[in-house]
Amino acid sequence: MVGLAPPSDPAAVVGLHGRPTRRTAPRFSHRRLPCPLCLCDRFLFVTFVSFAVSWLTVGVKSGRHFLQIPGPTNVPERILRAMSQPTIDHRGPGFAAIAREAIEGLQRVFQTSGPVVIYPSSGTGAWEAALVNTLSAGDTVLMFETGHFASLWRDMAARLGLKVDFVPGDWRHGVDPASVRHKLDEDKPRAIKAVAIVHNETSTGVASRIAAVRRAIDEAGHPALLLVDTISSLGSMDYRHDEWRVDVTVAGSQKGLMLPPGLGFNAISDKARIASASARLPRAYWDWEPMIRDNAAGFFPYTPATNLLYGLREGVRMLMDEGLANVFARHQRFAEATRRAVGAWGLQVLCANPDEYSSSLTAVVMPGGHDADTFRTIVLDRFDMSLGTGLGRLKGKVFRIGHLGDFNDLMLAGTLSGVEMGLAAAGVPFTRGGVTIALDYLASDVVEGQARKARTEDHTARASPSLR
Repeated sequence: MVGLAPPSDPAAVVGLHGRPTRRTAPRFSHRRLPCPLCLCDRFLFVTFVSFAVSWLTVGVKSGRHFLQIPGPTNVPERILRAMSQPTIDHRGPGFAAIAREAIEGLQRVFQTSGPVVIYPSSGTGAWEAALVNTLSAGDTVLMFETGHFASLWRDMAARLGLKVDFVPGDWRHGVDPASVRHKLDEDKPRAIKAVAIVHNETSTGVASRIAAVRRAIDEAGHPALLLVDTISSLGSMDYRHDEWRVDVTVAGSQKGLMLPPGLGFNAISDKARIASASARLPRAYWDWEPMIRDNAAGFFPYTPATNLLYGLREGVRMLMDEGLANVFARHQRFAEATRRAVGAWGLQVLCANPDEYSSSLTAVVMPGGHDADTFRTIVLDRFDMSLGTGLGRLKGKVFRIGHLGDFNDLMLAGTLSGVEMGLAAAGVPFTRGGVTIALDYLASDVVEGQARKARTEDHTARASPSLR
């Protein structure tokens, strides 16, 4: 039994400054009270052991994560730094200059001289804006089943009270211009008010030929508006709003423009603005006219996504620094290298028509008896790389490789290496060597590009000796 200190203990009777004091609590003679520092050390030790056990059990991943879905894409450092600037007064002159530069830059990306409206929204919001600003309840819209997102846009149009003539498709082909011509030729009463098309179907890797669709509409002599979704093609694939006489182009920030999600866009023709004056679908937030009016001075009718606009301005600068033609050629190279790897593996690209191959992504069909999502999970767990899942009717049947945005040869090499290793780890039957085939193509293309540049420079020097 623990004893108490005897009363004769000096410490028990002498207090502060040597004055006598009365003991108020017994002092232990054989045990010391626990030291707070000792308790802290024990807590830290237990925490360290728990962390070590967790680390040994779960493991940690070194290096960066490979985000190879077809959007949102990797956000480059230049844009991250631009977005990290302090938020400023969105009604002040400094912001107005930023907004005007961003809008004017977007016009160059859309290849239009007309207005481009920027919404704080996803691409889905920009879909709705395109519909409610141009159409009235009961209007007929001609749409085509090219994939999951075309189907979602159809669903939205129906919920808004529009009649949708939805042409079925196999999700492996784009919009057939001959089908557009046939449908419009049949429409003698001119009931179809708009043709709405997804340019680059993100769920399938199939790109529809918008210039050919425009010709089909013209050949039919039909007055329908042309609405085009470029969410996964703008800034990655050649797109010409004015030249192809598109009336409303829909886009988003999170793919070729290299920003995080959060901005939706409408590029608008004069014909679309005229139609908007008589359109009767309800609209308030999505109304173009207040946006166009305030944008002229660099402002918005409501609070804009200020820091995303910083990033947008920087993203447009990056595209212009590289040159749009070079951006499109770079994406075409990556897409071709990826398709060559897929063919070498003995797998199949989902897109069935080479004229409709996407430059932004490649959808790959899994062999029978193998689940694409199981494969994707293995790739994520083993190699810390995210690949796009199959959507809608393609769930479990395909995986999608995104090769768009801030992307270079080495990043593609790493991506394809992760896919090839993942196929082996998942036990998917394939032929090794796809990565090598892709690298050979990239290397030969670089050599050919250098030769073309040298020939051009030599021709220029011969034509202009004074420039030497």
